[in-house]
Amino acid sequence: MARLPRICLPDMPQHIIQRGNNRQVCFGSEEDFSNYAYLLSKYSQEFEVSIHAWVFMTNHVHLLATPKQANGISSMMQALGRRYVRYFNYTYQRSGTLWEGRFKSCVVDAENYLLTCMRYIELNPVRASMVSAPEEYHWSSYHANGACKQIELCKPHEVYTRLGKTKQTRMRAYRELFKYHLENDELVQVRKAVNQGMALGNDRFKHEVEQLSGRRVTALRRGPKPKNN
Repeated sequence: MARLPRICLPDMPQHIIQRGNNRQVCFGSEEDFSNYAYLLSKYSQEFEVSIHAWVFMTNHVHLLATPKQANGISSMMQALGRRYVRYFNYTYQRSGTLWEGRFKSCVVDAENYLLTCMRYIELNPVRASMVSAPEEYHWSSYHANGACKQIELCKPHEVYTRLGKTKQTRMRAYRELFKYHLENDELVQVRKAVNQGMALGNDRFKHEVEQLSGRRVTALRRGPKPKNN
């Protein structure tokens, strides 16, 4: 089955996942994480992409980002991926691919799902049983969004800023959201949308995206094959 074209609409957030090839390790040291963070900051600025949330795991990366230009996400990820692969191969005296094909992504209904997606991303290390709380994992945007740490890479989305009038009240409100883990149906929704390259949002949002992009953003329903007459 042919791949559907990517949807990359200006000013519309996207959830992005990039995995190591065959789920192999793509970060082997703290220096690797640091180098990737530096490159992400560099290319997000170059291609005018705002990064709202992230988590760097041992063998994959989650990002929540909003492009200013239609090709911003793809341009950023291509430049970032190539540059980091060169660094990684040189560091570990290896050759060949590092990433599992092209990155996966889906557009996100900011009004209804942005905070859900942020929690999904920042709770990844907790779900993986690496830590017991999001603040215990270093390579995550939770430190910027919920723990008062100034990180240049993090550009708050408007939906996040509405949580409070001051930085302190916003962070307190954001931390409150983490008192409860995501429901199973929320996890399924987020995973299906990004893995299938669809849209994370309500029916009205999906209809709007289809009108703007000219392609479907919901999975085709499976049913019995028509009988040959």
